[in-house]
Amino acid sequence: MTRTILDLIKERVVLLDGGMGTELIKLGFPQGECPESWNVEKPEIVKKIHLSYYAAGSDAVLTNSFGGNKIKLASHRLEDKCHELNYAAARLVSDVKPEGKFAAGSMGPTGKFLKPHGEYTEEEFEEAYAVQAKALTEGGVDFLLIETQYDLKEALCALRGARKSSGLPVFVTMTFNRNPRGYFTIMGNSVAQCVEELEAQEVPAIGTNCTLNSADMVDLLEIMRDATPLPLIAQANAGQPSLSSDGKVTYSQEVEDYVQYIPQMIKNGANIIGGCCGTDPEYIKRMAEIIKQSL
Repeated sequence: MTRTILDLIKERVVLLDGGMGTELIKLGFPQGECPESWNVEKPEIVKKIHLSYYAAGSDAVLTNSFGGNKIKLASHRLEDKCHELNYAAARLVSDVKPEGKFAAGSMGPTGKFLKPHGEYTEEEFEEAYAVQAKALTEGGVDFLLIETQYDLKEALCALRGARKSSGLPVFVTMTFNRNPRGYFTIMGNSVAQCVEELEAQEVPAIGTNCTLNSADMVDLLEIMRDATPLPLIAQANAGQPSLSSDGKVTYSQEVEDYVQYIPQMIKNGANIIGGCCGTDPEYIKRMAEIIKQSL
């Protein structure tokens, strides 16, 4: 019987990849355009990024499909290409995946809001995620990761949509801000509320990504571990982004500062770690070394 990502999580800390958008920009992607379009227009560049993360030590690499739901794609007038772009995204990872490694289908937020804050119904969100999940599954990913969710209601829509069209394991990560009262999503969802709802839906692994740097994520993981026995995912940003004088986006947390908090993340309960915005294969390589030392 083939070993799954869930089997690996039971054995040791699992390592995901790092940022995709920042890597694409390094290789010439023009900011403001649709990253998913490069899955068909410049597949060799996307494939090169995936290979760099596997080489750095990632156990699972995410597809270039973060903004691949049709609601998000509509902002680029590409909603009709939803299946094509997501299927291509999945194939690009699956085709270069080394033996014993995994491909993960990335499913980010729509960028819109549900009624009454926005114009969309839960059914419309569900359907958008269902189309994306189907394409990623048909393209050959091993599991789905609904990530960077700032609204628990949307996360649950995404989960229902994904489960309608895919039988793969579906993980969910929320994105939290830190304030004097603790950690909350921008829609005001607390850590306890998110954990309780996702546990009730029998999500096999939950966690947090984006927004926070690795230091802030250490404390958040301790809170999450106290709230649930489920496998926890942690993918911190490399600090906060800023725009340099020549128009380049840089991040405040250098690799040495970032990785010094990884051992404490693991100690505080992280079962699956990776990087988010601003992290690159060098960050992942260092994280792979830390995981080996923790075994």
